[in-house]
Amino acid sequence: MPASVSVPSTGWDKSNHALGFAALAFLAHWARPASIPVALLGLFGYGALIEALQSLTPDRLAEWGDLWADGVGLMIGAVLASMVQRLSVVRSS
Repeated sequence: MPASVSVPSTGWDKSNHALGFAALAFLAHWARPASIPVALLGLFGYGALIEALQSLTPDRLAEWGDLWADGVGLMIGAVLASMVQRLSVVRSS
């Protein structure tokens, strides 16, 4: 069997969750800035669904900490996107 490809990681499961969901929130903000609250809620629901489905598998565990990290990541991504948007408006003025 060939060696498995290593998956990119920050080295800590919770920071992987936060980074992934921060990226999703950042991209959602740029895709549809007018509906960001709905997008963030949908992404949080997606994180909850992932955790719920993991609890149904024999090899994975659902963790509240993962869902918390998803939420923190969403907040960080939304704030960063908002800051970048404001800076781009100021620079274009």
